[in-house]
Amino acid sequence: MDRRTFLASIAAAVATGLAACSADATPGQSAGEPGVGAPRWGASRFTPPKGLTKAPVPYGTLFRLPGDTKTVALTVDDGTNEAVIEGYAKLARDTGLRLTFFCNGVNSGWTTHADLLRPLHDENQIFIANHTWSHHDLLRLSTTGITDQVRRNEAFLRKTYGTLGRPFMRPPYGSHNRALDAQLADLGYPAVTMWLGSLGDSTMQKPETIIANARQWMLPGHIVIGHANHVPVMKVYGQLVEVIRARALQPVHLGDVFAV
Repeated sequence: MDRRTFLASIAAAVATGLAACSADATPGQSAGEPGVGAPRWGASRFTPPKGLTKAPVPYGTLFRLPGDTKTVALTVDDGTNEAVIEGYAKLARDTGLRLTFFCNGVNSGWTTHADLLRPLHDENQIFIANHTWSHHDLLRLSTTGITDQVRRNEAFLRKTYGTLGRPFMRPPYGSHNRALDAQLADLGYPAVTMWLGSLGDSTMQKPETIIANARQWMLPGHIVIGHANHVPVMKVYGQLVEVIRARALQPVHLGDVFAV
C-alpha cells in the first residue's frame, strides 16, 4: 500500500468513527435522531460535573472512583496510533466527553495532535497523566531507570501540555509492588491508578468485542481502561457515548473527583 492510499484509509477510519450516528440512522429516521442501538451523536453535549465533593488523593492503589456515585471515568492509555489519539481528541471536543489520558511521550501522536488536546486540557475537560516515557515494565528496571522513565515523561508533558501528569501514575501493564509504589509516591505519584473494567483493546479486537466490554464495565464508580493503539475502537466511539448516556452516567476525569 503506498503512502497516499494509507493516509486515505486512516482518514476514512476517523470519519467513520466520528460520524457513526448519521450512518446508523434507521429507515424513516433523521440522521440526528437515535434509533435502537444507534449512537446519539446529535444529542446534547455532556456537561461538566456539578456538586461533586472532591476526595483527597489516595496514597496507594486506586481502582474506582470515590463515594456512592453515578460518575464513570474512561481512561485512555499509551497512544501508539496517531489516528486513534486524534479520534479521541475530536470525540471529546465534539461531545463534551471527559477523559483521562495516560500518555507515553515517546509516541509521536501526543506531539502531532497537541493542537487538539492542549485546548481541552487548558479548559479542564481532559486530564493528562503519566504512564512513563516509553512503556517499560517498571519492575524490570533499576530505581534509577524508574526515575528516568517518570522524569523524562514529566519533561515532555510540561513542554507539550504545561503539566507534569501528577499525582496519578499508571505503571505499564499494571505491574507494581510495594517498593515501586513507595518510589512512585516519593516521585510525586501517591495514587497508583489501576482500573475496574477494560475495553480489552490493548491488543487488536473486533469493534463488537470492544463495545461488549464497554457495556459490561461502564458502571457507576468504575474507572475503565482503554487504549489509543488500534483503529477498531474508532468504529465504536459513538456507541461508547451512547452507553454512558443510556445509563445516565456522568463522565469525569480523575481531576474532577480528586483534590489534585
